[in-house]
Amino acid sequence: MKLADNPLLAELLPAWRARAMLVLMMVLFGGLVARAFWLQAVDNEFYQRKGEERFSKVLPTPASRGRVLDRNEQVLAMSTQVSAIVAEARPTRSTAQTRANPRDIGAEKLTPAQIRQLADLLDMDHRTVARKIPDQRGRGYLKRQVAPDVAQRILALKLPGIRAEPEYRRYYPHGEVSAHVVGFTGMDDNGLEGIELAMNRPLTGQKGSRRVITDARRNVVEDVETLQPPRDGGDIRLAIDTRLQFLAHSRLKQAVTEHRARAGSAVVLDSRTGEVLALANWPTYNPNNRAQLSGPPLRNRAFTDTYEPGSTIKPFIAAMALDGGRYNFDTPVDCAGKLRFGRYSIGDAHPHGTLSVAEVIQKSSNIGVAKIAADFTPAEMWRVYDQVGFGSPLRLGFPGEASGRLRSAASWKPVEQATMSYGHGMSVTLMQMARAYMVFARDGDLIPLSLTRVDTPPISGLQVFSAQTAREVRRMLELAAGAGGTAPQAQIPGYRVAGKTGTAHKIEGGTYANKYIASFVGFAPVSDPRYVVAVMIDEPSNGKHYGGQVAAPVFSDIMNATLRTTGIAPDRPVPPLQMARNSVTPKVLP
Repeated sequence: MKLADNPLLAELLPAWRARAMLVLMMVLFGGLVARAFWLQAVDNEFYQRKGEERFSKVLPTPASRGRVLDRNEQVLAMSTQVSAIVAEARPTRSTAQTRANPRDIGAEKLTPAQIRQLADLLDMDHRTVARKIPDQRGRGYLKRQVAPDVAQRILALKLPGIRAEPEYRRYYPHGEVSAHVVGFTGMDDNGLEGIELAMNRPLTGQKGSRRVITDARRNVVEDVETLQPPRDGGDIRLAIDTRLQFLAHSRLKQAVTEHRARAGSAVVLDSRTGEVLALANWPTYNPNNRAQLSGPPLRNRAFTDTYEPGSTIKPFIAAMALDGGRYNFDTPVDCAGKLRFGRYSIGDAHPHGTLSVAEVIQKSSNIGVAKIAADFTPAEMWRVYDQVGFGSPLRLGFPGEASGRLRSAASWKPVEQATMSYGHGMSVTLMQMARAYMVFARDGDLIPLSLTRVDTPPISGLQVFSAQTAREVRRMLELAAGAGGTAPQAQIPGYRVAGKTGTAHKIEGGTYANKYIASFVGFAPVSDPRYVVAVMIDEPSNGKHYGGQVAAPVFSDIMNATLRTTGIAPDRPVPPLQMARNSVTPKVLP
């Protein structure tokens, strides 16, 4: 029926208006069809991208920290992958969004039951977990370094806003044995102590990034792409020999326990390369247990603790005397009575008459070494101490490394020069003393120390004394470690040993206390010196305090085990009975 055939409709709606309405409706419909075609076929990628951006995130990809290896590629530190459990608050929703999707309201917050479930898996108090969950916006860690199996159980709950981010946790296979060498890292994988700190830069990797798609509950549902691949850190190969490290650690622990001492340190050096083969301190700590990572056990005493070296300094005075041409091995020195400086007097523990220079070192005469030192100016004596490294840091990069104390020669009084000739009035670290003795184990020259493996040893270093002087002092130190010296307990069956004891009072409150530092520094085999071992025991309190009684036996056991472990040939015949008794490496406590 046409519009004109209905008089009522024709009267109400003129024909031209009806046609206009029809055309308008057709145009609108055509526009909608065209728009739909445009969205679906032409500009599909743009709108898809806009949609994805609402649920797209860029997340960091952690890089693995490099390994720390010993000289034989035994792993001392490595990284294992774990997870950080993160709570992320949803942005505040508008009223319109709430009306559009009312069923999503429950995803805004975790229920008390869900929080308790999460807390149980994290082994945390549920109130602590609730406090750590952001209310409106932002994100926060609930717990770091969570085991992978626990993280998977948490993700399986599909809790809103709870996700796991990959990260790494450091693991130290040898625990307390190598703790003071390797150190440890913080929660963010940055080095805080030891090699981990000293070589943090080469060990640290570079994080990457990835784009992911999340659902309405902010859970990752798809890895879209890798934007930047992570770059792992480099490995560090140390000079440390794990076998020797364990031996030094065990024997030192035994000695500190036996003598009821406050602490102790032991160092093993390779005199040919300058490599630090072992470095032990007691007490120590387990770097795998974060609850222990504070307090005195963290101190790397071989580097940080200074002490008066006592008689271990005397060989340097003898070397100065021989090198200056004023004395020789057999030059007599009157060591009787007392040596007086005004109201001060110097004596020996045991009375002596006339001793040769060699016997001054063998018997450890304070009077004899002070008289020898008096023939030289303070500047000459200071120069020798300075050249062997006293008063200056070793600059190995270890945190807290001390430089010791060596005052300017211009301030020395005659009595101070005398006391400094036998190691009082100055201070050193055990590592400084060990390195200084390399000048006698070598032919008078001194090379730098190295914490990392040295494949090409230096041919020569700083020439401090002549080769002849070094060999003569070597003979003196062999006498000191022999039957007529102060350290017969330093002897090792089958090997010629050289070294010197030290016994010094500790200073407390600016005065000398009735507490001692017992030390011994030596090297072997004398015929072709290879290793230097230094031992220091702090405050032995079981009735013995002399270096020859306390530190020399520790030296003997560590050096004996070192020589045999590394296959160094004996250079002295062993009587049959002794050979039978010492056919097995000395046993040390675990």
